[in-house]
Amino acid sequence: MKSILAFLKTLPGCFAWKEHGGMYGTAGIPDIIACIGGKFYGFEVKTERGKPTALQEVTMRKIQAAGGIAVVVRSVADVKAVLTEGSDGNG
Repeated sequence: MKSILAFLKTLPGCFAWKEHGGMYGTAGIPDIIACIGGKFYGFEVKTERGKPTALQEVTMRKIQAAGGIAVVVRSVADVKAVLTEGSDGNG
């Protein structure tokens, strides 16, 4: 997660932060939230075998329905791939 956040912070026009859970947070929100070039991204960071919870899946679908991009990522390479796909308007 740290390497993904560090990478995002090097991108021009990117505002990103780690969403901290807890009693005052919203359950199911992706781990990293970013606005990059006017697009909203939610990155749910998982290990190689990790899977999102049902609540996380519902939340990602809601973000997508609202026009944002919400995906499960496992590495900086995954994030780069999402950003490349999103740059052509299909993300």
